[in-house]
Amino acid sequence: MSLTIANITIDCADAAALAAFWSQLLDRPVDPDANQFFATVGRTAGASPTLMFLAVPDKNPGKNVVHLDLVADDLPAQIDRAVALGAKHIGDFDEYGVRWTTLADPEGNLFDIAAG
Repeated sequence: MSLTIANITIDCADAAALAAFWSQLLDRPVDPDANQFFATVGRTAGASPTLMFLAVPDKNPGKNVVHLDLVADDLPAQIDRAVALGAKHIGDFDEYGVRWTTLADPEGNLFDIAAG
């Protein structure tokens, strides 16, 4: 069982505005229902990976603003595998209709693994 890249997620102040920039730069449309808090580019077109933009209150020092979102059929097994390889389990989340876990790689770079 392998992991695949589902999204490249960018923390930002205004999700719709930043999605519009990347949409124009990459000549890919912003997906419907984009707003200042959440927007995607490529999701409805079936492009992979999807660019996902999430508004955050601030960009904390030490937190990477771009991270990989991975998807797994067996979320607990892949979390265990990542931790065994040296990742640190940061937290579990269930928002936007998606359940995921945030981890940090051995150098502290954050990434997410979501249930497929």
